[in-house]
Amino acid sequence: MTVEASALSSSFPVRAHRTAPPQAFSLRAIRKTDGQAIYGLVGQCPPLDLNSLYAYLLLSEHHADTCVLAEDGARRVIGFVSAYIPPRHPDVLFVWQVAVHPDARGHGLAGRMVRHLLERDAARAVRYIETTVGPDNAASRGVFAGLARRLGTGCSDRAFFEPELFGQTGHEEERLLRLGPFQPIGCVEQPS
Repeated sequence: MTVEASALSSSFPVRAHRTAPPQAFSLRAIRKTDGQAIYGLVGQCPPLDLNSLYAYLLLSEHHADTCVLAEDGARRVIGFVSAYIPPRHPDVLFVWQVAVHPDARGHGLAGRMVRHLLERDAARAVRYIETTVGPDNAASRGVFAGLARRLGTGCSDRAFFEPELFGQTGHEEERLLRLGPFQPIGCVEQPS
């Protein structure tokens, strides 16, 4: 799906300089004031579906403990992960979106953000990670395969949302990747 992200400006110019190496990235929980920057970042990360700004504000209010924001040394938003723990499955972290600004790619930031979520107190019961990806999304598949290796576990792939469920939008199939079981990583204090 092609989406215009011109309604809100991004925190990045169209061609920003290459960002700093991963050790310079800071990770923290999202806040309401991050909504516009998250919206702008996701708009620059096709093939991600751009949700409404309101959806990102709700995530910051209801799921801040399972979402993470990455900033570079200049405090520009360069990464975002939205995730939640399904109410009927408290041992699962469902990763909804992973966005890394094009100039910050190639540093392992996506995997680092997901691992950071697993270290939080909110994830102490998590033994599985689930996410959906399109069949041709090699980048996302690579991130989650690498994460499975780091966690010492397997990754299964099965049908989840067939294309017809999306109506006439032309949206491709979404397959469910499931990592686990794995041992909890451990808890760290949540960033503020």
